[in-house]
Formats: sequence, C-alpha cells, structure tokens
Amino acid sequence: MVKIHGLTVDNESRCEHYQTPLDIIAIKFKCCDKFYPCYKCHNECEKHDIKRWDQSEFDEHAILCGVCKETMSINDYMLKEVCPNCDARFNHRCKYHHHLYFKI
Repeated sequence: MVKIHGLTVDNESRCEHYQTPLDIIAIKFKCCDKFYPCYKCHNECEKHDIKRWDQSEFDEHAILCGVCKETMSINDYMLKEVCPNCDARFNHRCKYHHHLYFKI
C-alpha cells in the first residue's frame, strides 16, 4: 500500500488544508518520490523545494486516488475529473494548482 505523507485527517487523503468530499487525491512529488495530499503538506514536511513533473513524464503514475488507493498517470488525472478505476469524483478546482506540480 502506498504511504501518504503529510498532515492527513482521514483515510481518503484529505489533509488539514483541503477537506471537501472531493479532495481525495495524493500526488507523488518528483523531488522526493513521496505522496502528499497537497503542496502545503509537502512544504510543511520537507526542507527542499518542489520539483515539477515535465510534460514528457506525464505517463508517470504519480496520482493516487484516496478512495480506491489505485494510482493513475498524470495524463489520466489531468484529462478526467473522476478516478478511472472507481469513478470517485475529484475536486475540479485542483486544476488551479497544476502549475505547482506539473510543467504545463
């Protein structure tokens, strides 16, 4: 099972920063190879800067669905608002933070 680091508040990867019913993903950070619910959790727990994923790496399975615990590629995540495995709905407002994780 994938370990989710950070300030999580439940078993579906919600954290103290983002807790809506749709905040159910964790992102594997390229810089440390660890899954965190959000950039704020990463920055509070790590002592290094975030390294963003390049477009050429968007096939990397760097997104974890907190509901079914399956990973998906960055491409799959960015193209859909639901988990391709369990159909759980993701927070569509997360796209406003994509620039923090991905070079787009």
